[in-house]
Parts: sequence; C-alpha cells; structure tokens
Amino acid sequence: MLTVTESAARKISSLIKEELSSTPLMFRIMVSGGGCSGFQYNFSLDKASHDADHVFEDKGISIVVDDASLPFLEGVEVDYVEELIGASFLIKNPNASSSCGCGNSFSV
Repeated sequence: MLTVTESAARKISSLIKEELSSTPLMFRIMVSGGGCSGFQYNFSLDKASHDADHVFEDKGISIVVDDASLPFLEGVEVDYVEELIGASFLIKNPNASSSCGCGNSFSV
C-alpha cells in the first residue's frame, strides 16, 4: 500500500487541475534503473491504468504503480517538500537500504 501526505495530496491535486483534462488523471509512480544509487523514481500524470497496473487511493488521489515497480514501492509514503533549494516530491521508502542526497534515487 502507498500513502500520500497532505502536502503531496495538495500538490498532486493542483497539478491535475492545471492540466484541464476532461478525463480524470492519476498520479503514476515508476521505478527504473539509474540514478546515483541504482534505482530512480519517475512521476507523471496518466489518464488510464493498464492491465499490469495497481491503483491505490489515498486522500482523494489515485496513485498508479506498474507491476514491475510495485515490489520497490510497498509501504512508501509520498511527500511534497518546499525548501530553499527547490520543491519536489520525496519518497519515504522503508525498502531502500540507502538513497542519494537528493532523494531521487535509492538502492535495495
């Protein structure tokens, strides 16, 4: 299961509203190889889920995760932080053994 903080839910809702889509949008999280720690997170807005997707609902947000990314994202919390160096989504991942300083890549 995935959860989102109130801050992340507000930002995702804002991004969805900015798209002005006639189709309800979902927040997709994917894990791919790369980054400085081995794996990296990718975020996008998607109009549809696919057969190999898992959809989670939290705080009014539909979160979509593909089958290959799911084992890496079990139990994560998605947060949105605004700091002096910028704003970004931050994944709090209990499965990661280490992560880079920017928080966008991790290893297991």
